[in-house]
Amino acid sequence: MSAELTDSVRELAEAFGVATEFWDWQGNHVEVPYDTVVGVLAALGVAADSEEAARAALQEVRDQPWRRTLPPVVVTRSGRPAEVPVHVPHGDAVRVWVELESGGTVTLGQLDRWVEPQETGGVLTGEATFAVPGDLPLGWHTIHAQREDIAVVEQVPLVVTPDRLPPALDGEKSAWGFMTQLYSVRSKRSWAHGDLDDLAELARWSGDRLGAGFVLVNPLHAPSPTTPIEPSPYLPVTRRFVSPLYIRVELVPEHAYLAGAVRTEIERTALLQRSLNAADVLLDRDAVWEAKRSALSVLHSVPRSPARAADYAEFLAREGEGLRNFATWCALAEMHGAVWSTWPEALQDPTSAEVMRHRDELAAERVDFYCWLQWVLDEQLAAAQRRARESGMPLGVVHDLAVGVHPDGADTWALQDVMARGVTVGAPPDAFNQLGQDWSQPPWRPDRLAQAAYLPYRDMLRTVLRHCGGVRVDHIIGLFRLWWVPEGRPASEGTYVRFDHEALIGILALEAWRAGAVVIGEDLGTVEPWVRDYLGERGVLGTSILWFERDEHGRPRPPETWRELCLAAVTTHDLPPTAGYLAGEHIRIRSELGLLTRTVEEEQRVDEADQQSWLALLAERGWLQTDAETDGGEPGEEGTVLALHRALAATPCRLLGVALPDAVGDRRTVNQPGTHDEYPNWRVPLSDPSGRPVLLDDLVDSPRAARLAAAVRTPPDGSRAG
Repeated sequence: MSAELTDSVRELAEAFGVATEFWDWQGNHVEVPYDTVVGVLAALGVAADSEEAARAALQEVRDQPWRRTLPPVVVTRSGRPAEVPVHVPHGDAVRVWVELESGGTVTLGQLDRWVEPQETGGVLTGEATFAVPGDLPLGWHTIHAQREDIAVVEQVPLVVTPDRLPPALDGEKSAWGFMTQLYSVRSKRSWAHGDLDDLAELARWSGDRLGAGFVLVNPLHAPSPTTPIEPSPYLPVTRRFVSPLYIRVELVPEHAYLAGAVRTEIERTALLQRSLNAADVLLDRDAVWEAKRSALSVLHSVPRSPARAADYAEFLAREGEGLRNFATWCALAEMHGAVWSTWPEALQDPTSAEVMRHRDELAAERVDFYCWLQWVLDEQLAAAQRRARESGMPLGVVHDLAVGVHPDGADTWALQDVMARGVTVGAPPDAFNQLGQDWSQPPWRPDRLAQAAYLPYRDMLRTVLRHCGGVRVDHIIGLFRLWWVPEGRPASEGTYVRFDHEALIGILALEAWRAGAVVIGEDLGTVEPWVRDYLGERGVLGTSILWFERDEHGRPRPPETWRELCLAAVTTHDLPPTAGYLAGEHIRIRSELGLLTRTVEEEQRVDEADQQSWLALLAERGWLQTDAETDGGEPGEEGTVLALHRALAATPCRLLGVALPDAVGDRRTVNQPGTHDEYPNWRVPLSDPSGRPVLLDDLVDSPRAARLAAAVRTPPDGSRAG
């Protein structure tokens, strides 16, 4: 039997944001088991497996702020005065000022507030409180503190964040756009895998000809450079850098200078890859990467012009140590495999002399190759966004930020000091995943991330936001609390760990404001009600999926009552395309894979009732029309898909997302949560209703796609702009 939680362990857990109780998706109160709490605390570097250890750890937590002159970072909101505690020996005078990011200083005044001094480490320490004015400019500033008669100056970042992000669209009521898994969208010129030029073409077509305002793509984060390549875009080795699988080889400028046998070989490789675009087979990332890596290695060796060499040097300087660490990990992974925890011990520490020797000598050429790939990607990402905006899109490309990274990837190697080990993140049981989910990803440590002044988080955001008009944050609830599962336990036996959402959302808002980007939070699943209110107050859009929009009685929520500040869509990548959902694909797959906790008959009965309630609303509003152009005069499958999107158009939502598979009648599920190799997740190409691949070249002339765009672009009452 598990031990009982003592008051000391509960208080210690509270200090680290570890929940000892919560309410589940069915409204039941849950007491977290002792072993789970102790396991999560251990992942935070805290021993709590005995009462003595818990009390000692608790005292250390209480003393820690008093051991520092300043907190590790101060995050405030523009327009709101804040306070900074400063700790010095009791009775010592201290001067505090802010150095602004743009230059200049602001002296902070001390508040007349008495705080009882505390003896810490044998020194009686006092606390002085200083006021931070609310009119400081947005940005990353620096707080300085200097004791009287002592030359040493303490300094920490002061981050002033937007109180609220500006409206999502400039002068427009709303915008719609396609949502797509970019790897699945291929043209005749693709190397059997969608790429950034395909993205540019998709944006130009949908913007110019269909009036779309954005294209939302899956996370483009980098996987390991070794095979087999992880297919999930939500399990990358890093969230800061981009997968070279998305490079269009022929658009690398140095390609123009190839000649002779080398050029012939690359053209032969390209023809072989292109021949697979129309084949009815799953995507083979391993083969694509082998082909592209070979070609790109050749292009990397082509001398660059002086101007391009200067541009590359500027890119290296901008990305700095973070890029060098990532490229070093890639080079070492080529030599020793992608699981860095099995490397020689000296290479497991990114700061070791042996790692430096590999970086500067033994693997220097490969390190530069992986740096260069990121430069090429940066150029092609910039070109895609530029072409999207030139097509008339107010936003252009909207990127997706995954929840976390692979447990043995580049980020966990380079950022070991801020990543938790011994736990993974996931989701508790809910209506759709009744066994819970374990995503096998290690989380940030909230305490260490704050001690690092959130700089790893900031640097990641800056790279993701550099060439886009928006970012979708997958499972944005993870910036408030994350479900941590101790190793060896099922997903249902985890608990929540809280993060400083004020800091994380604030920094996200600041970096998005600087990039001129909108932020969309995927706030589906088990969400505390106040969280959605908070995100709305900060100008962060939420997410509404039609099938889940129901009132307190379980009836479909009338479209006109949906939230304005959100991205609305009929479906999502964790559900089948709409045609597949209507056909019950989500039940069939889960039944075959043993993922149901109810009988198939009960699932079908509940699902049919849910669908019929929506179909009744569509019919009542006159949106479920017979249309000779679609289904031979009957409101069949395509007619129903169009009607569901007319419902989206009737909402006040700022952004409307249309799953690209719905534009071609695709039925196949992209991803089945709770599975790995049991289902071909993230490997299904864009296909027609019969499963034959659809290329971008054919899609642009598709009457079906044009009808769907018209349905979502023009509301039933004609009032929607866009």
